[in-house]
Amino acid sequence: IRFEDYHDEDTQIQVIMDLVDNELSEPYNIFTYRYFVNNWPNLTFLAWHGDKCVGVIICKLDHHKSGTYRGYVAMLVVLKRYRKLGLGRELVRRCLTVMQREGADECVLEVEYNNEGALRLYQSLGFIRDKRLEKYYLNGHDAFRM
Repeated sequence: IRFEDYHDEDTQIQVIMDLVDNELSEPYNIFTYRYFVNNWPNLTFLAWHGDKCVGVIICKLDHHKSGTYRGYVAMLVVLKRYRKLGLGRELVRRCLTVMQREGADECVLEVEYNNEGALRLYQSLGFIRDKRLEKYYLNGHDAFRM
């Protein structure tokens, strides 16, 4: 597995969009992707197995209304066949390292309430369930804010 920083919309954005669209329940448009990768390209990482993208993480880091400098994990995807190999952990670790280096006070994210694998991953990295967000996702499922 080779990890790669985001660096080029022409060669990477469609790969990211295809991976996320096929694996996550929420639909996103090109402008959502551009918002994140253009403003925080240093917080987007891809995992490759040969010439196939098998994982991606997209994050941001900015000032929150609470006064904190807050990181946010917007999207994390690892293809099912490549799960439980530590790729998700490594992608999150890379973003948290950048966030910490840049002075983040905290990092938050949302996880679908029934996504046990993601919940275990984030809890093992020190995230805690903060609150349950009812009908957060378009599919009607709740989320946990972590």
